[in-house]
Amino acid sequence: MNIFRKENLDRYLGTDKNFVKSLTAVDLMALGIGAVIGTGIFILPGTVAALDAGPGVILSFLLAAVVCALAGMCYAEFSSALPVAGSAYSYGNVVFGEIIGWVLGWALILEYMLAVAAVSTGWASYFNSLLSSFGLELPKAISGPFDPAHGTYLNLVAILIVLLITAMLSRGMQTSVRVNNIAVAIKLAIIVVFIAVGLFFIKPANYHPFLPYHWKGVFTGATTVFFAFLGFDCVSSSAAEVKNPKKNMTIGIIGTLVVATVLYMGVAAVLVGMVKYQRLNVANPVAFALKAVNQGWLADLLSLGALVGMFTMMVTMIYSSSRLVYSIGRDGMMPTFLAKLNPHTMVPTHALWTVATIIAIMGGLISLDNLTNLVNIGTLLAFTFVSFGVIPLRKRKDIDNQGGFKVPLYPVLPIVSGLACLAMITILKAETLIGGLIWFAIGLVIYFAYGYRHSKLNQQS
Repeated sequence: MNIFRKENLDRYLGTDKNFVKSLTAVDLMALGIGAVIGTGIFILPGTVAALDAGPGVILSFLLAAVVCALAGMCYAEFSSALPVAGSAYSYGNVVFGEIIGWVLGWALILEYMLAVAAVSTGWASYFNSLLSSFGLELPKAISGPFDPAHGTYLNLVAILIVLLITAMLSRGMQTSVRVNNIAVAIKLAIIVVFIAVGLFFIKPANYHPFLPYHWKGVFTGATTVFFAFLGFDCVSSSAAEVKNPKKNMTIGIIGTLVVATVLYMGVAAVLVGMVKYQRLNVANPVAFALKAVNQGWLADLLSLGALVGMFTMMVTMIYSSSRLVYSIGRDGMMPTFLAKLNPHTMVPTHALWTVATIIAIMGGLISLDNLTNLVNIGTLLAFTFVSFGVIPLRKRKDIDNQGGFKVPLYPVLPIVSGLACLAMITILKAETLIGGLIWFAIGLVIYFAYGYRHSKLNQQS
């Protein structure tokens, strides 16, 4: 049994050539920013300032961005050298072998689907509160997860928003990208308006002391806000649908991180300047700060920004998870009907609706409160392998990355990136690690029971 057999890049390129190559660097950045900047930008800067770092939260975001940038450069090199669908799953299959690829794919399924299901419930609660401000209320029975003891049976809004986004994505990437780009532009405009208005209410005295919890607080804050940057890796799922991937994939991934860093630091700097950091340990610190300076109109606008932010995050994650499931079906490790492209739209419709059905069931029926931290372990595992994977990637003579992006200071930066990601895994809570182990154990059972025997590599050998 050869579980480390490696996939052939030419087969991937041959299978994925049917995708329409329509995405530009701007489209990729919109997908990335859509995934990375969600409601966290309105919450994390305040709570981390209050509990961990004080005004030094600005530096916490910078440190977290540096760690993410290391992994981002490794993703950029892989997506430039291997412009195929499937992100870390496909990279693992080509560079490390099938079993590692499968584990990474299983990790990404956890990351993408669980993240969307959780965000769909958040979107539903924001939407329901917006309805209540107009005096409208949904029946209690259809406004929460399946919990008959508390009178809820179905979160209808969470299900409908997932199905609506999926219907949009099934029409083809050009329509979806246009809608997503507009939504991201609205979201960025609202954030920029907050920064611009907030500048007029900054009190320099609020920045003193700048490091009340010393550097330890800054580093603690960095480990918390690190997870606010996750999602940029979704950009690499789209490599098979990108014009000039050697150039545009790098711009999309690194550009996403640069914009996200500037905006996170900008919001943090304005927020702790407007209100003394000790007062920011509230559910929605940005809205709290605006009301404290009598700018309630902008706080209401931020609710719209939160809805738009969660919408774009779901667009990117549902899109990415469908390409991931397509890739696993393409390799025969899941049923091959998942790899079929719609002949009219060139979208993997079967994979897309399979993913949407699972996400809608999770978001509509299951309480996800204790499961969302599992997203982090899936992401960090993928980051670790992609970082270390740059080393065997460079040694491959059959992979041509001429003119593509290469991580500088090789092999030092890929090793530092991998070690940084391993360090982040060690600070995850014990229940998150246990939940991750259970998830991967289930994945390995599926691999040995189905995936190994049905794999295209097994049919070739």
